[in-house]
Amino acid sequence: EVQLQASGGGLVQAGGSLRLSCAVSGGSLGVYGIGWFRQAPGKEREAVSCISTSDGRIDYTDSVKGRFTISSDNAKNTVYLQMNSLKPEDTAVYYCAAGRTGVCPGIWYDYWGQGTQVTVSS
Repeated sequence: EVQLQASGGGLVQAGGSLRLSCAVSGGSLGVYGIGWFRQAPGKEREAVSCISTSDGRIDYTDSVKGRFTISSDNAKNTVYLQMNSLKPEDTAVYYCAAGRTGVCPGIWYDYWGQGTQVTVSS
């Protein structure tokens, strides 16, 4: 059974950086598409970024373009989200998800990990 574990969140000052990790177990990362999502209190869940690890297709929501970078390390079965120039509006619980159907940004997500809290202070 595929399991996902998100980690790397924390408290950071505006303008700072964090790197989130999504560790995949129980399957080969190369056959999955991986997405990062976030949800802030009182707001809808938002898709942040995704990557199709088989062909390298990548997508970002407009609000994070130029600041966030998604990458994958198949040898470590891990996907990363490097977040730079963080803003208070980036504060949210961040989740990673995986699916084998569709390609980024149209992945059908079958598996979800537990979230990791990101808090950006002003």
